[in-house]
Amino acid sequence: MKAILMLEDGKIFPGLAIAGLGEAVGEVIFNTAVVGYQEMLTDPANANKILVLTYPLIGNYGVAPKFNESRNMWLSGLVIKENSRIVSNWQAKSSLIDLLKEKKLPVLNAADTRTITVHLRQKGQMVGIISTRTTDPKALSSKIADFKRKVGPSLLPKISLNKISPFAKNKARKKRIAILDLGITTSILRQLQALDFSLSILPYNTLAQDIMRLKPHGLVISNGPEEDPGLKDVVLNLKPLIGCLPILGISTGHQVLAMALGAKITKMRLGHHGVNYPMHNPKSFKGEITVQNHSWVVDTESLNRVKEIRITGYNLNDRSVEEIESKKLKLLGVQYYPLSPGFNQVNEVFKRFSKMLTKE
Repeated sequence: MKAILMLEDGKIFPGLAIAGLGEAVGEVIFNTAVVGYQEMLTDPANANKILVLTYPLIGNYGVAPKFNESRNMWLSGLVIKENSRIVSNWQAKSSLIDLLKEKKLPVLNAADTRTITVHLRQKGQMVGIISTRTTDPKALSSKIADFKRKVGPSLLPKISLNKISPFAKNKARKKRIAILDLGITTSILRQLQALDFSLSILPYNTLAQDIMRLKPHGLVISNGPEEDPGLKDVVLNLKPLIGCLPILGISTGHQVLAMALGAKITKMRLGHHGVNYPMHNPKSFKGEITVQNHSWVVDTESLNRVKEIRITGYNLNDRSVEEIESKKLKLLGVQYYPLSPGFNQVNEVFKRFSKMLTKE
């Protein structure tokens, strides 16, 4: 069936619908990664987004439950160039198209994803709509305008855990880590477990006193959707915890941590969504290639006015803040995803956070 993607500036890209039918509205982002489509589909940070995959062939290695980053698929819609008709991977349990049909996700196939990407790079991120119902620009433009005008409900109650999961009763695990769940991914949980931490996952709106009542040695604020109304509550609950225990903020969690400190966040003209973003520490000659998935960034000027906070990482492309740290307050915030460098290995970020933790 024929379908189109129309952006809010009126630009139309034709294609074919291959999964869910109907319409999907959301901010259109593109990701430049060659692999990892299943991880992107199940990353809660992509909730309500229309994701454009720039790599031309998608689905060639299939899907398997073990690679899900969360329990659901949170996207509003997906745009690809070509769906692979062949699945070739010994770990695959089904094809990508079977999964997309099961979830009834609106997917635009046979679209010119490279041209879409160039257009977004020139014009900036914008809202769009995938439709199989109509190609009338006026009707679609009206629906985009309605979407932009309305402030939707918070997605965090659906994404986050709805009750506190208790610490595991394992005496061998000495350090108890509480995780404020804004959309925690399984790849991050695996690394924390590899460090033999005892983990307790908390709902996003858990109050400061309830967190402290658990007597954790440290707190992790996870990645998750940006621009969510529920993040205001997270900031308010986090403020009393500053200086009381070591805190690590990841991606959206990093932004929330910065806001709790008094800094501002700003919307980027074009977000960072991919696996090859370079950053460096201003006090060294070391560089690092990072995985990123965000459209907002901490404002440098407002951050420089916060006492006891040091910027320890900048993006080499646009000088945006990638990492902050405070040894006195025992805080660490990273805008990028601290992914594992290899099988059963742990990212240096988590090792640094581990050193901040106080012993019982």
